[in-house]
Amino acid sequence: MDQASANTPPKPFQDLTTTAKGEQRAWVDLETLETLWFNTGTLCNLTCLNCYIESSPKNDALVYITASEVVGFLDEIEALGLGTQEIGLTGGEPFMNPEILPIMAAILSRGYRCLVLTNAMRPMMKCAEGLANLNELYPGQLTLRVSIDHFNPKLHEEERGPRSWKPTILGLEWLSKHGFSIDIAGRTRWGEDEATLRDGFAELFSQHGIEVDAHNPQALVLFPEMDETAPVPEITTECWSILGVSPSDVMCASSRMVVKRKGDDHLSVMACTLLAYDQRFNLGSSLKEAMGQVHLAHPHCAKFCVLGGGSCSVKA
Repeated sequence: MDQASANTPPKPFQDLTTTAKGEQRAWVDLETLETLWFNTGTLCNLTCLNCYIESSPKNDALVYITASEVVGFLDEIEALGLGTQEIGLTGGEPFMNPEILPIMAAILSRGYRCLVLTNAMRPMMKCAEGLANLNELYPGQLTLRVSIDHFNPKLHEEERGPRSWKPTILGLEWLSKHGFSIDIAGRTRWGEDEATLRDGFAELFSQHGIEVDAHNPQALVLFPEMDETAPVPEITTECWSILGVSPSDVMCASSRMVVKRKGDDHLSVMACTLLAYDQRFNLGSSLKEAMGQVHLAHPHCAKFCVLGGGSCSVKA
């Protein structure tokens, strides 16, 4: 090792079990698999400015998952007696997956709650008839979480691109009119306080007749921004007591995500919905293999989950 290398301090979030300062990195045990997520594919009709998974009309790094592959994991949930209650579908834009309706039908027909993350634009509306039928067949089981980054159209389109506002609002109005359970996912990246954001969204929903309670944190989820380049402290085992946060509150204590990588002949179970590409968080090809602990060795673990209190699932 040359002198320059010897004098270079270790970079944070590199070692799986030890921080750059040599402290023991915090970890989270899977307590119960409350939610199993499926990434339906990274292709999307939009190219958002700060998409954590880099979805776009060209990114197929995660290819479309099939209904039969989803059923295989539902079978494993039942074989292992995991007691999972919720299945989440994310992307990309899930409604671009040609098997999205059969996937949802397989989930709902087994009695699971199904949470689908969508931008509510044209891909969703092309599935409108089948979607309405599923909602009628399985009342109370299906929730659509629609991404509206800000109640101000200009700020929303700053993130999502020009001409993205109106189609989303039209899709949201359709969902509300047809009695769907709706959540909204907003962002805090513009710096307003929470009360201002919730009041602004409440006015938007009122104007458009959208049945969402903006002051309910389960109905309007405000996500902290995720920037891997921004400085963020590493989480050590001592941080739990210092911060007053429990490992049970972190997503990887109660969820996993299944992905299908382009070129792979098998599916992979990832520790988290936010870490689809980092192979350090690839826990195997089955749920049985993915039952172990997860070390918080990524900036998202600190900023989004522990410090930001973010969670992708529907909290009871």
